[in-house]
Amino acid sequence: MLNDVIAGSIAELLGGLAVIMVVALVARARRRRGSRHGTAPGGDEAATRPARTYTLIGTRAPDGHVVQLPSSRPAGTVLTWQEPSSDRRQRFELTASVLSDGTYAAEPLDWYR
Repeated sequence: MLNDVIAGSIAELLGGLAVIMVVALVARARRRRGSRHGTAPGGDEAATRPARTYTLIGTRAPDGHVVQLPSSRPAGTVLTWQEPSSDRRQRFELTASVLSDGTYAAEPLDWYR
């Protein structure tokens, strides 16, 4: 009687282990395929980076609204923005700081020098 119980539980244990191994292999394959999906040849991460909207701190458009620019470049990138009404150019550094409106901050560099 005890032999029958042990033999039945071993079969269930082996079946459970087989299911766990199949699930783990499928999850690993999906993870590996997902990491390769959407990348450009050469491993360029910019192809998969989502575009963020940056607010240029301290600037206003001619209509009085704040200036917002979309960019997929990483934080730390320096952009040059030219005012539409003049030839004045100003440099901004993209940051990872999120503002209250959900956009990211682009801080002016020229103000700090």
